[in-house]
Amino acid sequence: MNIVTLSLGYLRARALSTALNVLLLALGVATITLLLLTMHQLEERMGRDARGIDLVAGAKGSPMQVILSAIYHLDVPTGNINLAQAKEIARHRMIKKTIPLALGDGYKGYRIVGTNHDYVAHYGGKVATGRLWEKHMEAVIGAEIAQRLGHGVGAALVGYHGIGDAGGTEHGDAPYKVVGVLAPSGTVLDRLVLVSVESVWLVHDEHQGTDAAVTEDDKEITALLIQYATPLAAAVLPRYINNNSEMQAASPAYETARLFSIIGVGVDVLRGFALVLMLSAGLSLFIALYNALRERRYDLALMRTLGARPRTLMTLMLFEGALLAGFGAVLGLFLGHALTEVLGQSLRAAQQIAVTGWTWVPAELWLLGLALLVGVLAALLPAWRAYRTDIALTLARG
Repeated sequence: MNIVTLSLGYLRARALSTALNVLLLALGVATITLLLLTMHQLEERMGRDARGIDLVAGAKGSPMQVILSAIYHLDVPTGNINLAQAKEIARHRMIKKTIPLALGDGYKGYRIVGTNHDYVAHYGGKVATGRLWEKHMEAVIGAEIAQRLGHGVGAALVGYHGIGDAGGTEHGDAPYKVVGVLAPSGTVLDRLVLVSVESVWLVHDEHQGTDAAVTEDDKEITALLIQYATPLAAAVLPRYINNNSEMQAASPAYETARLFSIIGVGVDVLRGFALVLMLSAGLSLFIALYNALRERRYDLALMRTLGARPRTLMTLMLFEGALLAGFGAVLGLFLGHALTEVLGQSLRAAQQIAVTGWTWVPAELWLLGLALLVGVLAALLPAWRAYRTDIALTLARG
């Protein structure tokens, strides 16, 4: 007697009921899969972008906004800071290294970042073609920009004032010349146009009609990325910056954790909804299998008379529950990965942190196991009733 053949034959005979039960479970699994993949990749990507940056000094305002704009380039800056004050902070004995950032311009939805070569080295960036910038108005573009816009060495970029797709006035009289393209790094470098800080000053001085020979210490930058020289700096530097300058100190670790705690509320709601779907699917499976047992009680009794043991009937019902759950789990995993890829395409089109469905996280194995457990638990009572089937009474009732 082939349990697999019997189970598949019965499920095929009730195709509509089988499909609905499988789909209900698949929706729950797909929702959890989407959350698992998305949150895992976002945490991993944001962790890479913030790695090695202990503190950010920016204009006073929202600390989270400072972090989102200066590290992840996902928000507008809170303003600019005085270069002389930034240099004074950079000379503090508890600071190992600083990297200046000058923001405010964009190019076709991507951000133009004025900085130095340390910024590229910090993320392990490598030049795929060309070289890093050396002169004013030279630019290096990230791999994503080169791929999406088809730009390469020698291209001319005309930036505009502002950040985002709907930028302000174009700096048509001050184009950048692309001298290098970075190799893919899986970091924020992939979606940035990098130039020197002096180039950003030059563009805005010309745009505003001011004297480009203004003393450098009178200039402004947007933020200063800071790396500590000692762990003690975490307790000293933020207060020192906040109390002794017009800047504010923002901690990437703290603000990122706060951001994920805010996002986590919505994620928990969706996860709870998905678990309710899975429990509903389990209840639906239980009802379907229990009703199936009532419909098949005569067939099961005949199987006993033909030599089937009680444990065989019990195994048959448990296998059907696991089979339905297995189909639902596999379909749900497939749907979850497909939906994640669709979401990733949308994020890439919006030039945001992208995710992909072409990846796997270990937690999916636990999700698969949970789905199978739901199916087996739903089949326990019907399986036990099948085990206790009274052959004579059932055959007598017909």
